[in-house]
Amino acid sequence: MYKRCIPLVMSIGLLSGVLGVHSLWAQSTSPEAQRLQQLLESRDRQVKALLNAGPLTPERRARLKEQINGVVDFETMGRLALGPFWKNLTPAQRQEFIQVFSDIVREQSLADLDIYRAQVRYNRIEVRGDSARVLTTVTYKETPTQVVYLFTRRDGQWKAYDIIIDEVSTVDGYARSFQSVIRKRGFEALMNSLRKKQAQLTQSTSS
Repeated sequence: MYKRCIPLVMSIGLLSGVLGVHSLWAQSTSPEAQRLQQLLESRDRQVKALLNAGPLTPERRARLKEQINGVVDFETMGRLALGPFWKNLTPAQRQEFIQVFSDIVREQSLADLDIYRAQVRYNRIEVRGDSARVLTTVTYKETPTQVVYLFTRRDGQWKAYDIIIDEVSTVDGYARSFQSVIRKRGFEALMNSLRKKQAQLTQSTSS
């Protein structure tokens, strides 16, 4: 399935508007939809400026990673992924899980910059109260894919908490994987696996 070609970490970057081709916007009429559109356009300009600024130095890499992932609500995404197991965790466990989980996604978001040369069409922005959906069509290697981003507004800021690729929810995918490990081997086993992945990515980045 093509959706495997656009994993979470890549679709996050596409959400930021990192486009080597061009971005097409459908008409957005509500003030909140326009504000959300302006947020994404602003990130587009900032990320493209970093990509076009020359070699990816450690400093520029850190700034690019922050721009790509800055629109993501990792706390909500992680809480939904753990489902019923979240309520049984201590505050310290929750904090470490979100930190490790977000570190992994942030590091992986720079694994393949070529994906950001895809063409993205923002078809429609739907806003209802503190929730929003951004409906897009991503064309990568001449294959179009429907990608929907779900947003929530927290403290006046819009943050994405789920990405649906060809009608498959990214959060649901994480939920199946994470909750299966917890049911079979416990939360600490999940954390050990995530810590190992985090260490591998950190070592790869520093080498």
